[in-house]
Amino acid sequence: MSQTAQPVDVRLMNATASLAFSGVFVLVCAAAVLWALRNPAFAITQVVVHGDPQHSSAVGLQANVLPQLKGNLFTLDLNATQKVFEQMPWVRKAELRRAFPNTLDVRLQEHVPVAMWDGDEASTMINTFGEVFEANRGEVEHEILPRLAGPDGQSASVLAMYRYLLEQLQGNAMQPVALYLTPRGNWQLFLSNGAHMELGAGEQDQVGQRLADFFTTLPQALAPLGVRPQALEFADLRHRDGYAIRLRGVVTQAANAAPAGRR
Repeated sequence: MSQTAQPVDVRLMNATASLAFSGVFVLVCAAAVLWALRNPAFAITQVVVHGDPQHSSAVGLQANVLPQLKGNLFTLDLNATQKVFEQMPWVRKAELRRAFPNTLDVRLQEHVPVAMWDGDEASTMINTFGEVFEANRGEVEHEILPRLAGPDGQSASVLAMYRYLLEQLQGNAMQPVALYLTPRGNWQLFLSNGAHMELGAGEQDQVGQRLADFFTTLPQALAPLGVRPQALEFADLRHRDGYAIRLRGVVTQAANAAPAGRR
């Protein structure tokens, strides 16, 4: 049995009612969204720091970062906020997550300093990745960190060379405390006894070989003078067939330099 078609006016009334209901629903949703966006209850008022940061506290981050945030829990630009966190001292990377109703969860990766970087700024250091960062050196003054320096963009290379030379001198009474790379590509090494060494240019194996040859022949070169290697004050390893040295307490006729050792 076929169904009787509804009159046109009834169908028109039903369509009008459905359209009106849809419009009201959209308006209610829009009002709810606007309410959530403008409600101060969702303004970010708390930062929770996860992980084990040594230099960054939640209180300090809140004081420095919250005033720079734009938006609330729903409108906050996480990418822009991440950059704000990563501009803070000691912060290398930050991962952010919203937490209802007004909290920002932050997981930090801090810079771990391995050396002082003697650049244009007096507060720069190098982290474990060979990256230069700026922070308060006073927080690590209890640590004995080497001093490194070099042209812009060469911090990772300088750190790699220092680590290589540190391994080369393992067991030596005179340990490296500073390494500089000059703009011309020459390496300058400073030892724990205060000695300054000009190592010349080259890659790790070349520089390392010069250094190994030097310390192998140094005792023999010093034997006639009756002094120990710790008396070394300056050494120039850039000579092709030998090296020039200067010793504390030893005066020679050749401009205060001990005879060059042969390699």
